[in-house]
Amino acid sequence: MRALLPPDIAPPMARYVHGVEIPAGYRVVMTSGQLGLDPDGTVPDGALEQARYCFAACGKILNEAQMGPSDVVRVNAWVTSRDHMQAYMQARDEWFASVPWMPASTLLIVSGFTRTEFLVEVEITAAAP
Repeated sequence: MRALLPPDIAPPMARYVHGVEIPAGYRVVMTSGQLGLDPDGTVPDGALEQARYCFAACGKILNEAQMGPSDVVRVNAWVTSRDHMQAYMQARDEWFASVPWMPASTLLIVSGFTRTEFLVEVEITAAAP
């Protein structure tokens, strides 16, 4: 995969790239949005723990396709407040810590999710040979 960072536009505002080129013949996996929800249905307090759960769930989905964080080409995420942005970014950076490059990424602030206790949602697109 190739990171796309045109020199004649503003650089990324955090750890991500503007675009990713996926080579021909790669398999693509797209997760549904994952919420900060324990398998037993418990919702952890705080955006950091919820974001960690979101990425853990995405990782388990990718694992089903024999993929992992290094195969991710795009992350879409939503938080319910600007106050949760740093916690989300910390969890994202932890999850990608061993990956030498970052995927394309979008983070939006939304008014809420299906249940008021949810603070973060993450979906992943990955590609691998």
